[in-house]
Amino acid sequence: MERKPNAIQVEIFGQTYSVRADGDPEYIQELASFVDRKMREVAEHAPTVDIAKIAILAALNISDEFHQFRSRAHEGDPGRFATRANRLVEKLDEILKTSSRGIPGKGIGSNEVLGTLRGA
Repeated sequence: MERKPNAIQVEIFGQTYSVRADGDPEYIQELASFVDRKMREVAEHAPTVDIAKIAILAALNISDEFHQFRSRAHEGDPGRFATRANRLVEKLDEILKTSSRGIPGKGIGSNEVLGTLRGA
């Protein structure tokens, strides 16, 4: 038995649209609200009242956000890795300082260092 898409009423930039979709109606509403917010942001800064131009500019902004997100996800977010690396270095320094104070002959320059590294 073939499933028919649901018709969902959404409002975007003061206009009501009937959207046929298989997806969750709440999700479709979230998408419509997102587009509505983007169009309103553009309308605040754009000197035009042409709804089609506002929609196109909003689509360009959404596309830009998507491509930036995809690039960061594909390449990895260097800022996130740098922050984590710095935390690891700080924890290692802390462990090395603690272990070299408490155990004679067992610290920097020796083969054994005691400590734990958690939460990095």
